[in-house]
Amino acid sequence: MTSVYELFEKLSGLEYLQEMIKRGDATPMGKTMNLRIVEARDGFAAVEGIPDERFYNSMRRMHGGFIASLVDTGLGCAVMTKLGNGVGYGTVELKVNYVRKVDLETGPLLCTSTVLHAGRTMLTADAKVADAAGKLYAHGSGTFLVYPK
Repeated sequence: MTSVYELFEKLSGLEYLQEMIKRGDATPMGKTMNLRIVEARDGFAAVEGIPDERFYNSMRRMHGGFIASLVDTGLGCAVMTKLGNGVGYGTVELKVNYVRKVDLETGPLLCTSTVLHAGRTMLTADAKVADAAGKLYAHGSGTFLVYPK
């Protein structure tokens, strides 16, 4: 089977993400951080993050970097749905607001992200992180630069 990475040049950003979902693939970073893409459609992405004690800080709560990674991944996936074949992007700015503590008892979290602006060279998006009951744990926004082919 062809590696999903080999398809990057051949598929639009949306098609690429949908292929990753279909295959159950996660990036190496996604595997490390317990993140997986669960939905992608035009201008929208949902990424699940599963808290793990490997990400605890010294107070036995999830390190803010776990949530920041979840938000950055969700935002980036939403942005990617707007890009053409083989077009990449990078995070220019990331803002995360933490509104509730996260620990192992929190369970899986879902980051839902929506593109707010899709320009030729810059895109912006916002995200919400909630548990299975819909309780908000964090929200954020980001700006992304399009990398030309």
